[in-house]
Amino acid sequence: MTIRSTRVLIGDRVQPATVACQNGAISSISSDPSADHDFGDLLVLPGMIDAHVHVNEPGRTEWEGFESAGRSAAAGGFTSIVDMPLNCLPAATTVSALELKRRAAEKCVVETFFWGGVVPDDIGHIPALAAAGVNGFKCFLTPPGLSGFEMVTEADLHRAMPLIAPTGLPLLVHAELPEFLVAPSGDPLCYETYLESRPERAELEAIRLMIRLCRQYGCRVHIVHLSAASALDDLRAARAEGLPITVETCAHYLFFDAEEIADGATAWKCAPPIRSRANRERLWQALRDGVIDLISTDHSPCPPAMKQGHFMEAWGGIASLQIALPAVWAEARRRGIGIERVVQWMSSAPAKLAGIAAHKGAIETGMDADLIVFDPDAAFVVDPAKLFHRHPVTPYAGRELYGRVEATFVKGDLRWRN
Repeated sequence: MTIRSTRVLIGDRVQPATVACQNGAISSISSDPSADHDFGDLLVLPGMIDAHVHVNEPGRTEWEGFESAGRSAAAGGFTSIVDMPLNCLPAATTVSALELKRRAAEKCVVETFFWGGVVPDDIGHIPALAAAGVNGFKCFLTPPGLSGFEMVTEADLHRAMPLIAPTGLPLLVHAELPEFLVAPSGDPLCYETYLESRPERAELEAIRLMIRLCRQYGCRVHIVHLSAASALDDLRAARAEGLPITVETCAHYLFFDAEEIADGATAWKCAPPIRSRANRERLWQALRDGVIDLISTDHSPCPPAMKQGHFMEAWGGIASLQIALPAVWAEARRRGIGIERVVQWMSSAPAKLAGIAAHKGAIETGMDADLIVFDPDAAFVVDPAKLFHRHPVTPYAGRELYGRVEATFVKGDLRWRN
């Protein structure tokens, strides 16, 4: 199978090329003018990789499952996802629970990888999970708000990190410390009340803790869904010191700002929260500077009833697998940022984090034939009825985005065509 376009992203350069695929891999890149699929002037890019997805199957498939999440991912330009160990039942904190997830994921139309979970009672399972092939481990420093997955304390981390460090795998950390969260005192329908309850200091102090522990144990640490720009200076200094710390932020922190969230608009609720417009611009600058490594979705859907009510009781999660790439691209192009940087943040850097960069995240001979065809100039308005994730609840509804995924190939197989 061959794919041709006048605009193929090879390395950091867009150029005419024909990409030939055989046995699931890219077998050659040439200037041959003939091809099975000629996409004219549309962009051909490496498939996006989402390193932070909550699929919830098994156990809570009514929230989201591998079939619906896979369709949503493929339509959104993601050819691989890395599934989080929680929100499913049982949580993937043991090898037996991991195998249940793997069997459930066989129906997914994109490739699926898995993070293992770190909870106090199952820390002893870390070596076995590593041997079973997880791509890394995930923990919470604050209660995740759901039964079946418990937060860890500093004492727990002193037990867990010496077990993770020798594996070379990353420890992904939800970095908020509960002692710095604030009891809400205002109107629970007002977004400002929720925002004040999860101050930046909760993230900052959690990240400072992880920097100290990273220095002590030499364990790779990855800060997930950074929202607090006040932590950037500490992260910049830790990386300059040579500590193995990486950072992600999410599409919603880069697209929305607190000033625009109306009273009662619980579709915008997530944790950590969406912060101010000025904070958002600092996150964008940190991406440009390389302090933040990658962008994920933190795709976390739930039944619509759980997003109702006020900010203090609604489920904190945003579903965006299908629209994260256009959302990020819309904001990037507005800032004069090229598509090659977006691909770096949403494909090659997530591949590196998950340990799959040897065969994913770039268009090169020998790499997996994970390719997407993207129209960067197509504008569209988000219609929830056209979203494939299980429950079409999204704060992006009615927003104009740029960039439409026209086709998605996973290991050379066409999995989505617009």
